[in-house]
Amino acid sequence: MLITLSISPRTATIWKTLSPFWGEEYNVHLPPSFHTISFHVLDEDSLSRDDVIGKVSINKEALAAKPQGLDGWVNLTEIDPDEEVQGEIHLQISVLGDIPRILRCQVLEARDLAKKDRNGASDPFVRVRYNSKTHESAVIKKSCYPRWNESFEFELDDAPLDTPLSVEVWDWDLVSKNDFLGKVLFNIHRLQSAHQEEGWFRLVPDKPKHSQHEGTLGSLRLQLRLRDETVLPSGHYQPLTELLCQSVGPHLNGNWPDLIMLIDETTTAESRQEVASNLVKLFLGQGLAKEFLDVLFKLELDKTSEPNTLFRSNSLASKSMESFLKVAGMQYLHRLLGPLINRIFEEKKYVELDPNKVELKEAGCTGLHRVHTEAEVIQQSTSLLQSYLSELLHAIVQSASYCPVALCQAFQQLYQCVNKRFPEPEYRKVKFIAVTSFLCLRFISPAIMSPKLFHLREKHADARTSRTLLLLAKAIQTIGNLDTLTCCSKEPWMVPLQPAIQLGITQLKDFISRLVIEIKSNHLGLQQRMSLQCGSMEKEGFILLHRTKDKSMLMTSPFKKYYVTLNKDTLSYSSFISLPRIRAVEKVEEKSFGSANVMQIISSRDNGLVEKLYLDCKSVNELNQWLSALRKACSHNTDTMSSYHPGIYKGDRWSCCHQKDKADPGCDKTKHGVTLQEWYDPLDPDLESQLIYRHLIGVRQAMRYSSKPIGETYIPLKKLDGVTRLFSVLQDLQNSHTAVEEEERLKNRNFLLELQT
Repeated sequence: MLITLSISPRTATIWKTLSPFWGEEYNVHLPPSFHTISFHVLDEDSLSRDDVIGKVSINKEALAAKPQGLDGWVNLTEIDPDEEVQGEIHLQISVLGDIPRILRCQVLEARDLAKKDRNGASDPFVRVRYNSKTHESAVIKKSCYPRWNESFEFELDDAPLDTPLSVEVWDWDLVSKNDFLGKVLFNIHRLQSAHQEEGWFRLVPDKPKHSQHEGTLGSLRLQLRLRDETVLPSGHYQPLTELLCQSVGPHLNGNWPDLIMLIDETTTAESRQEVASNLVKLFLGQGLAKEFLDVLFKLELDKTSEPNTLFRSNSLASKSMESFLKVAGMQYLHRLLGPLINRIFEEKKYVELDPNKVELKEAGCTGLHRVHTEAEVIQQSTSLLQSYLSELLHAIVQSASYCPVALCQAFQQLYQCVNKRFPEPEYRKVKFIAVTSFLCLRFISPAIMSPKLFHLREKHADARTSRTLLLLAKAIQTIGNLDTLTCCSKEPWMVPLQPAIQLGITQLKDFISRLVIEIKSNHLGLQQRMSLQCGSMEKEGFILLHRTKDKSMLMTSPFKKYYVTLNKDTLSYSSFISLPRIRAVEKVEEKSFGSANVMQIISSRDNGLVEKLYLDCKSVNELNQWLSALRKACSHNTDTMSSYHPGIYKGDRWSCCHQKDKADPGCDKTKHGVTLQEWYDPLDPDLESQLIYRHLIGVRQAMRYSSKPIGETYIPLKKLDGVTRLFSVLQDLQNSHTAVEEEERLKNRNFLLELQT
């Protein structure tokens, strides 16, 4: 069972269950014109088309009415083909003459129609009805962006005043019943006073029908929040960014950073994760992530008297370090864990140490008709886990040579701060535990338990593999705690792994010592290649390219390997493309080149010709990285395409829709304004600044009553210079938001849908 949204994100499949749990989160940028967000629950089939179980649809008005978000169970409804409509139609309707009066309906074109046929398109035609008379347009084959340019006329004099004009769009089928694509109704009485109406009109479904399965299809638990953020031009956020940077800069000379402490004190548990993520991204973009984390470490250490509880709570420091690892260390994590996770998924071995959970039938036979004994299962499981653990620890030790310098610096600073705060001999392990609490307990171990959530696998593990991953994660957690006795006392069945865990503790401590002491200068180049800091460089690396021009859409030359560099102005390889000339960045159908990881960059040249550059990526992760980076870099381009061809022009037609016209605008809608926010997205400093501003405005009242101890007294933080400046900056930003014209706000609007299933 799986879920798809109408804008294409798709959850993992949960096999063989009627009560699935996904636990997946998505942040989705929606275009301002969206009306409804729909979630389709499907039953995945390996051999045939997936079966639709039901859907949940929520309109924009319902989401906007609850700014705190929706959270609860929603009944699935049956999917009625007549309700599954989308897109718009361009019409011009006018009333001509006096006697007789003529109603003329000009059907010009449509866009973004629903795809009803298996070829990924539709064969649309228009049916215009008025006063029991009907006209039909020509059928446009295999297109979701058809053009008709046809006119239909009706006499008005004989019709009652309340007779509506109905414009329906249908998908023509040769054998089966035509599929309904949507309709528009017009009040002719209102139209007669205006004489003419022209524009794009949203297609709406037919009247909903009562479902016999209502309430019997199950329900879906959703958490949704829609945020309408108006992002101002960069200059408006500069004072806030400068003030935040000054609060963590080197000029502090040991004084407490009042502003960061104020944010720490006024941030609630509900918003702490989001605030931490936004601050980390902002400081990463300014090259001050290390300094920001250093300030939080010192704040946390100053509040901690018991070293055993250090960084164990969900404080702003803990959440910020956790976010930092996900933003700055995800590629490191993939290189570290990828081979082992793939091995475990492929082997699918039965592993169990707990005698109360051993299933002898699952373990299989040792020989002809002889089932494993319980002792044999545990012994075999111990050997397998020791093998997995040994491979993982070896990978961790070897990773010291390629660990990003940003992570090394953060761990080094954490190690030194803790050592300075707790120098006593009895606390000699605390500085190591501080590092492992983040590296192992909050980063490596969660990724082992849920590789899908960290993009290590495309699907969740089955029950057998999940148990293996859980036992391995427990072992890593025990090693990260640097304590074998506590774990073995709580779960004595972990005792067989104790020698391997003890050896792992020694190896991990040696690794941390190397990590925090030996920061080599050549790590800097690696960090830049991994795009961990947001400077002029956004992405680069080796990739296979295939270049075509409009006059020769597909040439016989193969893909060639180039070193590609993306910066703020150009995409460079053996040649270069100016980013403002890019009109679309889209995926290519797998059948076009026999690869599922090909994307296309459509750009215009000085002579007006269209040029296409095809990029064949090594994996789906790399494909998503390049798609995301290029779409973000071209987000302000004006001459963009509304449609494109996901296939290639080969022979005398497009492979996707079989249109023969090379200049055909396309059969699928481009996705400029729809991007998933993932860890590999380039940093967006303006959006992060806007989100931080929005949070600070929300807690401004709480800030006015905050104070900090100075000796025996408490001084209100609002009287301190940095805080006073903050209030002034927030007021200026608030005035700027109020003063921005409505047109500009709509132009820069970002609808961010936060979803948990």
